[in-house]
Amino acid sequence: MTTTAARTAPRTLERPDPVTGRPGRAVACADAAEVDAAVRAAREAYPGWRATAPAARAGMLRAAAAAVRAAADELGDLLCATTGRLLGESRDSAAVAADLLEEAAVAGLGRAGRVLAGDATAVDVVRREPRGVVAVITPWNDPYPAAAGLLAAALVTGNTVVHKPSERSDAPGVRLAELVAGALPAGVLQVVSGDGATGQALVEHEDVALVAHVGSTAAGRRIAAAVGARGARALLENGGKDPIVVDAGVDPVEAAAQIATGAFTNAGQLCTAVERVYVVEEVADALVAELARRAEALVVGDPADPSTTMGPLVDDDQLAVVAAHVAEAVEAGAQVVTGGRRLERDGSYYAPTVLDRCPDDVALLREETFGPVAPVVRVADFDEALRRASASAYGLAATVLTPRLDHALRAADVLEVGTVKVNAVFGGAPGGSADPRRGSGGGAGYGPDLLDEMTVRKAVHLEGL
Repeated sequence: MTTTAARTAPRTLERPDPVTGRPGRAVACADAAEVDAAVRAAREAYPGWRATAPAARAGMLRAAAAAVRAAADELGDLLCATTGRLLGESRDSAAVAADLLEEAAVAGLGRAGRVLAGDATAVDVVRREPRGVVAVITPWNDPYPAAAGLLAAALVTGNTVVHKPSERSDAPGVRLAELVAGALPAGVLQVVSGDGATGQALVEHEDVALVAHVGSTAAGRRIAAAVGARGARALLENGGKDPIVVDAGVDPVEAAAQIATGAFTNAGQLCTAVERVYVVEEVADALVAELARRAEALVVGDPADPSTTMGPLVDDDQLAVVAAHVAEAVEAGAQVVTGGRRLERDGSYYAPTVLDRCPDDVALLREETFGPVAPVVRVADFDEALRRASASAYGLAATVLTPRLDHALRAADVLEVGTVKVNAVFGGAPGGSADPRRGSGGGAGYGPDLLDEMTVRKAVHLEGL
């Protein structure tokens, strides 16, 4: 005989609507027992999925990509409503997720291992084998590509997965996982909803062999400690404080366009957003004026309105971080050129902001801000710009705008970050791999090397048969 009298109601989080500030979606948080059930289901599905032919696994990922692509508008609408990202960008983000699933389906077929040059009477190989159950924990700000890249890499190499999307973008994350799981055998992809407590139960589970996390540095360090304590593996892409360096001789109008794109896209809520601007004094006045003009030209409003060019922050908690960083910088001597305030309207809206002559020793230049703020630091020359751009606890990416090949090559060599972009704040060919540094995490987060991260090597020696 069973009874439900002793069961407690699920713990829920009330998420605000970023556009109106009013109560939005509720997230039911999985407890430790529900996490355990998801991990065990993935573990039970693992032997069959591992034994599935790689070509068959790739075919299912292609089917998943087709399902995601067909639902791109639905997924985009959901992301826009949940996080406040512009509708067009949200739909494009879903299409990128489909691209990543297809890319892994192709690349995954060539990562089986290698043959060694051993004795002529023996066979020596190094096999690439899946790790087992992989936990994929993803962020709210760009959840579709972040999840699709990790899910695809884990699945195509024969792992099963338990996915926990951020509680700030739970509904989009769950829907994407449902579409992918619909193309797979039962149990291969599980999804759990919840906050840090749910995530902690997942990363501490003894049957999770690898945790792949995209998110904050603080969360990444807690994950690394928990996973390392039980001898498992953590793959981390964490916070960034990305600089952009503007060299002498650069067109200030073109440079301002690049900075505005990097600082204000998705209201600055991207891992590789421009968060520090180092400008050689020679072009600083013209650049700051043009950057302010571009900031003031942005149409801030409802992200579902096609005329809007910048939406709200995800919630008031994030807005409070941005406001505090700006206020401290201004108190320390930074000059507000434009913005620097919360907008007087419903929702979590902060004005696109340009600050000039920012001092080094403020949180706005040291900690991840994740908001629509471009803090400008004037420097004497390119060498000083590189030196100050390198002085950070983070090491995710950096951009350099320069007309000189020798400066571009020197920047690529000396900047201690995972990705260096020259004369383009965003962009890059598919298939690249990068390792973030220091507080930005560790391990390849994309490209063919990500497939290797999802596997373990085994040496096999055969003779006398």
